[in-house]
Amino acid sequence: MAIVGAGGIADGAHMPAIRAQGGAASVVAVVDVDPARAAAFAERWDVPGVYDDVNQMLEAARPDLAIVCTPPVAHHEAIIACLDAGASVWCEKPPALSLAEYDAITAHERPGGPYVSFVFQHRFGSGARALREHIHTGRLGRPLVGVCHTLWYRDEAYFEVPWRGKWETEGGGPTMGHGIHQMDLMLSLLGDWTEVRAAAGTLAREVETEDVSMAIARFANGAMVSVVNSVLSPRETSYLRFDFTDATVELSHLYGYDNSHWTWTAAPHRVGAAPAELGAPAEDTASSHEAQFRALLTAVRAGERPEADGEDCRRVMTFITALYASASTGRPVTPDMLTPEHPFYPSMSGLPVRTAPDDLSEERVGV
Repeated sequence: MAIVGAGGIADGAHMPAIRAQGGAASVVAVVDVDPARAAAFAERWDVPGVYDDVNQMLEAARPDLAIVCTPPVAHHEAIIACLDAGASVWCEKPPALSLAEYDAITAHERPGGPYVSFVFQHRFGSGARALREHIHTGRLGRPLVGVCHTLWYRDEAYFEVPWRGKWETEGGGPTMGHGIHQMDLMLSLLGDWTEVRAAAGTLAREVETEDVSMAIARFANGAMVSVVNSVLSPRETSYLRFDFTDATVELSHLYGYDNSHWTWTAAPHRVGAAPAELGAPAEDTASSHEAQFRALLTAVRAGERPEADGEDCRRVMTFITALYASASTGRPVTPDMLTPEHPFYPSMSGLPVRTAPDDLSEERVGV
């Protein structure tokens, strides 16, 4: 394995996830545009190969799998380089800056691999796994009403990092960079969406993008969901709720969950039914990079598509594109509208794509 981008997420999440696999994977190289940062990372984690260029690393180390932990603006180039060199990729969110970038990236995959998948670890906890199965089998009845709220707080200092809060380098605001985790979990549970009506605003932060967005989403199964993404909420929470004909299932957490964060409530006509009777799992696997990485390793070794890739991951990218398009135009957006000719296909802002200025290059922004 290789680590591309030796910043905080690689240190705090990915390396512990790798070490937790009991030797099933080893890191042979680290790449960072800051050689000193790469060297310090290599020393901390006992990584033998240190590079400041992705292509040089790929030629010398020839990894089976690369984990891309760069700022969003650098995902596209790094992923394609790895795929073209025959390395599978696991990349941090957001997957790309636009649907156009996403489709360009996945065009470099090949049958049997390598494939690119993305960090959406909330899908992989036992609570989400159980609920997904129950929705599939109809155990809880029909899905009717949902809530998907990411209410977080980021102060002005957070946006002093040069690439944050800018369309060309982050791809969007909290809709793209924060709420994407909860929205991906919602979509992985409820499936295909059919319409989005949205509003967005820049209410308190000095950013180009929004700092809050709200949407009403309709799904192919008939459900309707309220979606809120905010970085202006002092009491932070990530809250998802799904009302079925036979039960309500809720998840309230912040950056990760275990079974204790889920609530399973029977409908009145099933009053007295315990959570286990409704389908709450006995196994308690927390949502984590470790849980997703374990599943990813299994898929890579088998030459199979991992979860949270391809069309599976594209669903959340199209949803976010629709949210921004609807917020900008004041009109509902449906999936069939988001063709390559749509103004929001090449850019989440709907504006012409510009090359990032030199002072926002990866060398300046860090990883």
